[in-house]
Amino acid sequence: MTAVAPPPDLAAARERFLGMVDDLRPDLHRYASRLVGSAIDGEDIVQDTLAKAFYALSLSAEVPPLRPWLFRIARNTAIDFLRRYDHRMVDSLPDAEPMAPDDFPRDPTALTAGLSAFMALPVTQRSAVILKDVLDASLAEIAEHLGTTVEAVKALLVRGRAALRAHGGEARPITATNGSPQHRALVEQYVALFNRRDWPGVQALLLEEVRLDLVAKSQRQGKSVGGYFARYAQDPDVTLRLGRCEGREVLGVFRSGGASPEYIIVLESEGGRVSFIRDFRYVPYMAEVEE
Repeated sequence: MTAVAPPPDLAAARERFLGMVDDLRPDLHRYASRLVGSAIDGEDIVQDTLAKAFYALSLSAEVPPLRPWLFRIARNTAIDFLRRYDHRMVDSLPDAEPMAPDDFPRDPTALTAGLSAFMALPVTQRSAVILKDVLDASLAEIAEHLGTTVEAVKALLVRGRAALRAHGGEARPITATNGSPQHRALVEQYVALFNRRDWPGVQALLLEEVRLDLVAKSQRQGKSVGGYFARYAQDPDVTLRLGRCEGREVLGVFRSGGASPEYIIVLESEGGRVSFIRDFRYVPYMAEVEE
């Protein structure tokens, strides 16, 4: 089976939409990754958010203000994710409390906290702290996003910041998956063959119906995935190294002389063969996120 290309008109509309939201993607990812405690899962939230938004726009005669609309979709998508994976869920909005009328300067704690630290906060507090202290939204914007009052947002920030400072070093990370010894051995073999430029050997490790996600760019399946390796075959300066990110095995993509990976690749496996390749080449903001 090969990937089926969308109709030309639909593909062109999708490209126009992705161009419209390109500048918003890094902030959407910063928001989503902290909501779910994972940069990798956060990118899944971003992709789901944009897919939902693109579909909704196809049914609408008008384009809503993109930033607040996309952030609301991202929040709802993240909450659905957290429910599915049984992470810490929502708290009720606090009652309004009399507070000073200032606009609450940003708290630098959130800027230096690791992603998993935010999981110590109930998701409503988490959302308020991320929007204010990471993304510098105004209190009024946060209130509109959460469907509450400015006074309630202030209470959320006070409580959320206190919880982040108290639990920042003790938060529970996202549970890693697909980390069996068999999977690790497969990934090590993939790295060795890739670095030797043994492309037939690499492709022999793939399931016949392997899926490829060039994140934010394109998706392929089956035989069409073979063309993915042609680009790497033309770039001998690239090597892979096995590492860990958020408790799971990942492949760091390095160039000669580089001390840090330029981006990562994540492999999933089934029955001892690679079933899914996720290549983050086209989302450079992933490299800017600290665990």
